[in-house]
Amino acid sequence: QVRLVETGGGSVEAGGSLTLSCRVSGFTFSSSRSCLAWFRQAPGREREKVASTPGGNSDYGDFVKGRFTISWRHAGNDKVVDLQMNSLKPDDSAMYYCAADPICSSPFNFWGQGTQVTVSS
Repeated sequence: QVRLVETGGGSVEAGGSLTLSCRVSGFTFSSSRSCLAWFRQAPGREREKVASTPGGNSDYGDFVKGRFTISWRHAGNDKVVDLQMNSLKPDDSAMYYCAADPICSSPFNFWGQGTQVTVSS
């Protein structure tokens, strides 16, 4: 059974940094075909992709503008995908979700429960 568990959310002042982590277990991962990703959704807004790792590369939403970095690593049989967020803005406040898909299909097949990020001005 695939399981995604996010940690690292919280409250921070504008200009600050946070690192989100997601432990992915039970997932058959191919570095050349699979995707690990972070999405976010703020109240009243559509879900949007923050960053993903298609085929070993990194892909970011236009709003990131060099502020965030996605990375992943092995942790035993699991994978951990991190999202380092710098220069945070109040507009970055949202529920952040980790997602995984074996072949980078859309929509992603596996999702975590989410972790809240709140950025105060």
